[in-house]
Amino acid sequence: MRRTAAVTLLAATAALGLGGARAVAGAPPGATARCNDGSYSFSATHSGTCSHHGGVAVWVDATGGSGGTVNIGATVLLARRTAGDGCARSARPDRRCSPGAYYTGLTTAVICASTFHTSSVRNVPQSEKNAVEREYGMRARLYGNTIEIDHIVSLELGGSNDIANLFPEPGSGVADYRVKDRLENRLHDLVCAGSLTLRAVQTQIAADWTALYARVFGVTPRR
Repeated sequence: MRRTAAVTLLAATAALGLGGARAVAGAPPGATARCNDGSYSFSATHSGTCSHHGGVAVWVDATGGSGGTVNIGATVLLARRTAGDGCARSARPDRRCSPGAYYTGLTTAVICASTFHTSSVRNVPQSEKNAVEREYGMRARLYGNTIEIDHIVSLELGGSNDIANLFPEPGSGVADYRVKDRLENRLHDLVCAGSLTLRAVQTQIAADWTALYARVFGVTPRR
């Protein structure tokens, strides 16, 4: 989900010690990202960047795709991932396969920066979506609006693009991805207002987002 937050980029870059493209020393001219295996990508678009090199470690282009360079840091799983097949499909992710995960670099200061956009860190290639489908016993195909390979902890809440943070979410019913989007927007506002801590929100949305919805809105999820 694309989301614009409420504090300045100066606060975000100060918190991470960043300063535009120079935040990554030694990046070769024209590089747009440093991959997790240490190689550099020169991809003109962010979609699929470093997909064969362990994913993106940090964007090094001057714009970061939108609104400045963002050092996403490392992926941290919110629980151990104990299964990679036979995952059970429902409105909630199977936590054996999809425990949820976040990026250490996407702190409250970063995600609440006025110029932060999730497009600058979104990196889920089709091959990864297909891997999620296989884990959940689905045949790879175009689902349209009936299914979305969704982030459990959304990018606007510091979530990771790792497969442990993805699951096939239904596009219909009382607990579909549009309802979860509504919760994610509200949680982002509460985190940026200082009413909730980012880590608590990440943990709770990964544990049971429908229960968290009921606590936040005072009603069970509905369209």
